[in-house]
Amino acid sequence: MCGRYALTVDDRAVLRERFAVQRLPATLNASANIKPTQSAPVVLQGADARELVLMRWGLIPAWARERTGGAPLFNARAESVADKPSFRAALRRRRCLVPATAFYEWRQAGQRKVPYAFVVGDGELFALAGLYEAWRDATGATVWSYTIITTTPNRLVAPIHDRMPVILPREHEALWLDPQVEDGALLRELLVPYPAERMHLHPVAGTL
Repeated sequence: MCGRYALTVDDRAVLRERFAVQRLPATLNASANIKPTQSAPVVLQGADARELVLMRWGLIPAWARERTGGAPLFNARAESVADKPSFRAALRRRRCLVPATAFYEWRQAGQRKVPYAFVVGDGELFALAGLYEAWRDATGATVWSYTIITTTPNRLVAPIHDRMPVILPREHEALWLDPQVEDGALLRELLVPYPAERMHLHPVAGTL
């Protein structure tokens, strides 16, 4: 599970260069504590260029009757994402990058749980593998939403949690966004644990 993450970079020029986006929203909603149901930036491949857009974290399937019906789909498991009705069409046609600077997991310490931040390198920007959907209500209004794909943990994350979000190596980001790629088997090959030796963790002061 990935229930909290951070995007602390709010410099538009940095995000534009890192993710090669041509269009950005007026506000970025950068935060050290992004939670499900909040809006946060994701990177899409548009018709002629990459775009950075704000979406709601917690995917609403296009066929859902209600916006709040069922369990919140803020994560999708890599092992079943190609088969689940909520995700399989999005895996083929609506993939996105979720920019982040950290994700969080908790370890039990006596009577309390201690949050840990997991970062890539020395805290660099990285991309989580995501899927997105457009859901329309009875009035025709559209809600754009996304989910983060999780996989088995690497050796750094495993002592704290049995899942971790899929961090895409930079060389795989273009393939993940490529709208011409619909091969589920090929895409599944990207949904693996990120190398532990490229990551660090540290306890978070205070609470999240």
